[in-house]
Amino acid sequence: MSQATVAIVTDSTAYLPKEFLNQYPIYVVPNVVNWAGKTYRDGVDIQATEFFERLKTDPERPGTAVASIGEFREVYARAAEKASAIVGIHLSSKLSATFSTAEQAKAMLPDKRIEVIDSNATAMAMGFIVLAAARAAAEGQPFERVIQAARETIPCVGLVFTVETLEYLRRGGRIGGAAAFLGGILDLKPILELRDGRVEPVERVRTKKKALARVLEAIGQQIKGRSPVRLATLHAAAPEEAAALLEMGKTQLGAVEAILAEVSPTVATHTGPGTVGLAYCAGV
Repeated sequence: MSQATVAIVTDSTAYLPKEFLNQYPIYVVPNVVNWAGKTYRDGVDIQATEFFERLKTDPERPGTAVASIGEFREVYARAAEKASAIVGIHLSSKLSATFSTAEQAKAMLPDKRIEVIDSNATAMAMGFIVLAAARAAAEGQPFERVIQAARETIPCVGLVFTVETLEYLRRGGRIGGAAAFLGGILDLKPILELRDGRVEPVERVRTKKKALARVLEAIGQQIKGRSPVRLATLHAAAPEEAAALLEMGKTQLGAVEAILAEVSPTVATHTGPGTVGLAYCAGV
């Protein structure tokens, strides 16, 4: 990890590929999966691959929780040992208490320069905000400029995806406006997006192939010719579909960066296996 005067702290719902964690001054607070009476730290005690293997056979369904204030404080304090200031970028406050927990941890470190930002996003939509800040920090930019890099990126990111079933979102209470899709024709594939920090419906189509094509079309409409374009997959045990979608996205949208990323176990708990989509960052 490169030395920098500013460190970045995020949470595991970004699920940034490890090469970025090694390259940039990024520290990750692992959120929590609760399963059959045991607690697992996201990406530490349980990885995406083993999570999905177990999900296929375990009759009990997992739940999620925010990391403790103590865990947040520990990660922020560790980052402060290497840097003079910290920018925290966390999961949308409309989806989780992660952001408010980070703010509480900040209050426990009153002698440290810390700015905590609500990303209004999740998965690699949040990851692109984290990367913008981390790249500014790695360049030696001052604290205020790193904060600015993150805040300028927030309105430039988005996320469009399709799920096999809405049941996981419904059960986890993250369904938002997509509740309107419940009770419809069961074999239709719902297309969802992250809108104003919440999961909201786009439409339903008849097949997964059409759903993935519609994901790309929706992103093209949202980008509206802005450049440069950066893309990242989110997928839950669907690497081949995700890789194919990313390749199509690179071609159709002219992406300058394309990242194959999974969703974290804590996100996958609420979306379910077979989820595939793209996060984008456009215009910065």
